[in-house]
Amino acid sequence: MFVLTEVVFNQDFVSGLAAFGAGIAIMTGVGAGIGQGFAAGKAVEAVGRQPEASGKITTTMLVGQAMAETTGLYGLIIAFVLIGQ
Repeated sequence: MFVLTEVVFNQDFVSGLAAFGAGIAIMTGVGAGIGQGFAAGKAVEAVGRQPEASGKITTTMLVGQAMAETTGLYGLIIAFVLIGQ
């Protein structure tokens, strides 16, 4: 019977996993794009229903899109950190 008692990872294996993790981290951009598109679409609907409130709706939409964008930026930062390994 074969028993593995010690596992040694070489640098190529670690670099490959770091690149794989960076690719997964970049996928957060998809979620951020979907969230921003959804917010913009709903804001357009709201302005179409109440044009007099367009200033307040636009401000709220921009704050919401900024919050959605931070998720994508965090993923990008994590990807850069992983690639730098």
